[in-house]
Amino acid sequence: MARFDAAFYDRDTRLVARELLGKYLVRRWEGATLVCRITETEAYIGRMDKACHAYQYRRTARTEPLFAPPGHAYVYLIYGMYHCLNLVTEAEGEPAAVLIRGGQPVAGLAQMALLRYGKAPEELTAYQSRNLMNGPGKLCKALSITRADNLADLTGDALYVCAAPEDAGLPVPAQPVGEVHVTKRIGIDYAEEAADFPWRYYID
Repeated sequence: MARFDAAFYDRDTRLVARELLGKYLVRRWEGATLVCRITETEAYIGRMDKACHAYQYRRTARTEPLFAPPGHAYVYLIYGMYHCLNLVTEAEGEPAAVLIRGGQPVAGLAQMALLRYGKAPEELTAYQSRNLMNGPGKLCKALSITRADNLADLTGDALYVCAAPEDAGLPVPAQPVGEVHVTKRIGIDYAEEAADFPWRYYID
C-alpha cells in the first residue's frame, strides 16, 4: 500500500505538522487494520524549543530516537502510563518530531473501542465516542501503540501515514481538510517562551 516515504518527513517540522492534518494513520495490529484520520498535531524542534525533550541537542537513552533518520517513530510515556506517538522529522541528527495529538476513527472501530474501553462500539456512551481518540494517550491506546513501537520505521507495514483512504486499501472517500487552526501547544507551561510558540495545528 502507498504511504509517505522518508522524504515527506525530511522537512521543516512545522510544515510536516500542518500537512499531516487530514492524512491517514494506519496501524496493523494482530491481523487487523486500524486507521484514523489525523485531526490534531504539535511540532517540537530541539534546537530552539524548550518544550522538546532534546532541547539544545540533549541526548539520553530516552531522546535518542529524536536523532534518528526522518520517518521513524518516537514513542514515550507520560505520567508513567500513557503513551504518546511522535513522527521524527528533519535531517538525521536534528532532534525534531510531530506529536500526533488526536484522530478520527476510519476503520477498525470495533478493535479501537475494545482497546480503549473494553467495549463494543454500540456499547459506548456518546461521551466515550467523542473522547475515543481526542488526545495523544487516548489515540495510542485505541491503536495499541506502545514503547514496543519506539523507533518503528514509518515507511514499513506496521505503522505508517498515507494521503487517502484508498492508499490504505479502504473503499471510502477522502474528506476535505477544511480550515486549519493554529494555536499554542498544550500542557507545556514550564517551557518559558516556547510555551507561546504557535505550533499546535488542528482541524474540526
